[in-house]
Amino acid sequence: MLLSDLLSDLEDRYPPSTAAEWDAVGLLVGDPAREVHRVLLAVEATELTAAEAVELDADLLLVHHPLLLRGVTTIAETTAKGRVLTGLVRGGCALYAAHTNADDAPGGVSEALALAVGLELATLRPLVRSTHPEALPGSGTGRVGVLAEPVTLDAFARRVAAALPATAQGVRIAGDRDALVRTVAVCGGSGDSFLPAAREAGVDVYLTADLRHHPATDFRAHAETPYLLDAAHWASEWVWLPGLADQLRADAEARGARLEVHVSTARTDAWTASVGADPAATTATEATDRPERPA
Repeated sequence: MLLSDLLSDLEDRYPPSTAAEWDAVGLLVGDPAREVHRVLLAVEATELTAAEAVELDADLLLVHHPLLLRGVTTIAETTAKGRVLTGLVRGGCALYAAHTNADDAPGGVSEALALAVGLELATLRPLVRSTHPEALPGSGTGRVGVLAEPVTLDAFARRVAAALPATAQGVRIAGDRDALVRTVAVCGGSGDSFLPAAREAGVDVYLTADLRHHPATDFRAHAETPYLLDAAHWASEWVWLPGLADQLRADAEARGARLEVHVSTARTDAWTASVGADPAATTATEATDRPERPA
């Protein structure tokens, strides 16, 4: 299978033209005319995941976060990004990023997060519908959906913590932990700019990442609901990768090719530990039945 074929199928699912204007998606390293036999998926290209890709003898490292989102003036190996890029080039491994175009599309990041935490597929709709003329039907920022049965906010927070890879942060809660919730809005990655949309959607709880103090405080002061759940950015997006692996394998099979796809279990979340938390405020992050996730 040629890299160009793989990228053609990928871009049919996640059109680069639908990415935000400020985004930098697409092929950063590699020759589209080369064959691809093995792919590694990760949330971002770091020295750790790039080395993992080279050690795996992967032909492509496919990530969510663009490595060069902001301009650089050097890729010397005295810089972290330089070491990532030169390591991949030496290892013969291409690098491709699908970012905001993969956030909003059907089968993308926010849909994967919604399904991972138990929202019913048939109830899902975008939190903010896409107005891009080239967006696929059903595209839009975030997702709104319904749980099969109402649960307490505490129980739902535990479900989220169990569904996502474990992080130092866990899942933070704002709201009455004994209150029943059933309608949920989610947004993978940083989502506090969509707090007004979550309120307008009339949901019981909004799950996202990177909630800042002032937007969250002002939001909660306006009304009791929606309650808020704040997950780690990396964890909220990692749940997309297993489904993406299945998509890539299916696309290759449709072309009569066999593609080996691996999902990196390297935790690239920025935070490595936390201390001093109030135990009464963190019990919902505990999950004794948590599935095996990145260590």
